[in-house]
Amino acid sequence: VQLQASGGGLVQAGASLRLSCAASERTSFGIGWFRQAPGKEREFISAIGWSGGSIRYATSMKGRFTISRDYAKRTVYLQMNNLKAEDTAIYYCAAMKSVAGGDRLHQYYNWGQGTLVTVSS
Repeated sequence: VQLQASGGGLVQAGASLRLSCAASERTSFGIGWFRQAPGKEREFISAIGWSGGSIRYATSMKGRFTISRDYAKRTVYLQMNNLKAEDTAIYYCAAMKSVAGGDRLHQYYNWGQGTLVTVSS
């Protein structure tokens, strides 16, 4: 299965964006969102189980980011509100290697190409 992230763009600080992660076929694994800012390591944002449950967030992402899943559309969303300049990054989605999921890079595979989010201050 292939994953494709989309929905990024250039926005001003305080704006909202909704990113989408579309799967090329029906899946039974969970999906995670990560981001990588220029010069920084890729970091975990949020993950959701295959049924839409088992949601987790990175502590620093709670409150402004919301993950959701539309199983019929084979799509996972990341709603991002009140965006800040420090949210500028390439955002990636990936599939969990196991039901347990996690917040580490090695726990995911089938990384999509990513979508760029640029927040101007």
